[in-house]
Amino acid sequence: MIWVMPILGAGAVLLSAIKWLRVAQREHYLPGALLQMRRVWIASRRWNLVEMLLVLGAVGGWILRPVSAWPMIGVVAIVIFPVGLTFRGRTSPLVWTARLKRSAALAFGILATCGTLLTWLIGMTAGRHMAGTATIASVVCSYFALDAALWLAAPVEKRMSKRFVDQASTALARVRPVVVGITGSYGKTSTKWYVNQLVHGTRRVVVSPASFNNRLGLARAVNEHLTADAEVFVAEMGTYGRGEIAELCSWLQPTVAVLTAIGPVHLQRFRSEERIVEAKSEIIRGADAVVLNVDHPLLAQLADRLDRGKPGLRVWRCGTSEMASDVRVSEDRMGVLVRIRGEAGVHVPSTGVFLPNLACAVAVAVELGVRAQDINERAARLTQAEHRQSIGRSGKGFTIIDDTFNSNPAGAARALEVLISLGGSDATRVVVTPGMVELGPRQRIENARFGAQASRMADVLVIVGRSNRRALIHGARGGRASLVTVDTREEAVEWVRGRLGPGDAVLYENDLPDHYP
Repeated sequence: MIWVMPILGAGAVLLSAIKWLRVAQREHYLPGALLQMRRVWIASRRWNLVEMLLVLGAVGGWILRPVSAWPMIGVVAIVIFPVGLTFRGRTSPLVWTARLKRSAALAFGILATCGTLLTWLIGMTAGRHMAGTATIASVVCSYFALDAALWLAAPVEKRMSKRFVDQASTALARVRPVVVGITGSYGKTSTKWYVNQLVHGTRRVVVSPASFNNRLGLARAVNEHLTADAEVFVAEMGTYGRGEIAELCSWLQPTVAVLTAIGPVHLQRFRSEERIVEAKSEIIRGADAVVLNVDHPLLAQLADRLDRGKPGLRVWRCGTSEMASDVRVSEDRMGVLVRIRGEAGVHVPSTGVFLPNLACAVAVAVELGVRAQDINERAARLTQAEHRQSIGRSGKGFTIIDDTFNSNPAGAARALEVLISLGGSDATRVVVTPGMVELGPRQRIENARFGAQASRMADVLVIVGRSNRRALIHGARGGRASLVTVDTREEAVEWVRGRLGPGDAVLYENDLPDHYP
């Protein structure tokens, strides 16, 4: 019987790999992402912690007293870990791309090598049965083999994809558009969307689609969307660490660089907002003009340093505060008033417009030669980017605020204000959210704060999934809203459809793919 165990162990490893290969694909094959996601799943359910303890117990038990039950416990635990993560996926099925196949092959090579060495180490030194030892070894090594494969493959994959970047670089050199690079902790997509609308009609504009904001995404955007007559290319630039934006700018050099905001997004990678500023500021190197949202103190400080240290660089101070001396936006009873260097412009309808993003977009438009009159006319007709506080109406007559992409504390607070502005005095207002992720040590605090805000301003708070359930519930205690918990967004949508009617409103704040608990 014990010789059947290695076969069972191999099958368990293969089944587990299907889950985690899909997670790796959804996390863009980032080294370290799987380790982080395992932590998230362990924290989400007690059973997942129990499973990890069972695996550790099985390893220790086999070393101390080799009975066949220990390998079997390890096999069962690895198959079902983590509880809640499915094999197929509801929102994002596994796609066997060439890169995924290479990653899987490398991971299984690492697994075989490390499993063999561990089997020999335990079996020979502790005198344990080799079949059971091989099973235990395969279970242990499966927890880090794919992570190791992603680390080892990263530089190779980068070299393999260089041809796409070279193709994009050649296209840029041929067309020679003015490049507007937009980065920030959040607000990138909305600002890009506003720039497109404000500049279009004066100059021919091409924008990077969706959230194509990394090296390969932007190379694809250039290769597939840059036309021969393009005069302006607007590129959204994201980063997970120092050096990434600098590498982007080595072949996609912005003439106009925009920093929209600094906040705790991706704080688990950067560790501090000062480091975020340092990484995002790489976009400024080589630019002729820089647009900064000086509402944030760190960006205001950056503006001062640029004035002193880079003569000739045009620095635009934008935002809602008094420090925004170049483009300032403010709200009054008529909507949003835009002032360009002290002169009042047009009133823009306030619903859904995120003011600092609009201020930055106006500065870009002026920098690109758009007349103030044209800016005023186009600003009055601005629409929202899809899934960024866009407003619609359901077939049953209730209002839907879709803010499901790239949620952050500032944007979430703004979305609640939009929710409150809609509907009558007797309207039922609902917030549906899984909370916010990638906030590092501030994740629990920010989600508890948002739970408290939502519970004060809405009638019902529907919490989706388990990633932030405890923090949201903790924050919502004592508020006026009733609490509802569901496991999936589909369940939340059904709940809303069954209870809301004409005059009511629902805010969908963030949406997590199903590789999150």
